[in-house]
Amino acid sequence: MTGVAAQPASAEARRIPGEVGVWLFVFGDMLIFAVLFGIFLYYRGLEPAVFAESQATLNQFYGALNVFVLLTSSWFVASAVEGLRRGDVRLARRLLLGALACGALFALIKILEYGEKMSAGLGVEANNFFLYYYMLTGIHFLHVIIGMFVLAYLIFRTRAFNPSAPGVQHFESGGIYWHMVDLLWMVLFPLIYLVR
Repeated sequence: MTGVAAQPASAEARRIPGEVGVWLFVFGDMLIFAVLFGIFLYYRGLEPAVFAESQATLNQFYGALNVFVLLTSSWFVASAVEGLRRGDVRLARRLLLGALACGALFALIKILEYGEKMSAGLGVEANNFFLYYYMLTGIHFLHVIIGMFVLAYLIFRTRAFNPSAPGVQHFESGGIYWHMVDLLWMVLFPLIYLVR
């Protein structure tokens, strides 16, 4: 019986998507959020009744809708990167525009939610729950805004994208950042809106 020697995979097939610096940033950012989540849980343990009462005032529909919006946007970004790998620049541009629109929709929903809370007198000073609610969701909201600029930059970059040259790494890196934003909301939503 003769065996066929396994061919080594090409460097392109073996490489990790994106740039190393983006992965380092993502891991560092996730570590900071893990610490913030721990602080939130610590204070929730000290004031369970206050946190439960305050959590009951949140609009779970808004939070769940934003889960759907960000999951959809991540699908758009992943599909755009895959489209670029196949050389379909026009499709990738449309998908990135869809992801950007989802980011804008997330921001609009968050602003509506903040407005409802503020008009009900539930600002940062209301109690520790709302202090951490605004801090955690506000930092995440800032990440969304930054991500929207990243997506706009990637849309601009599609104009000069050459399908015959290797060059999806910038798009992969932007996608990695956007997926991190999505993942953070997947943790924030149950932590703040659901878990008692």
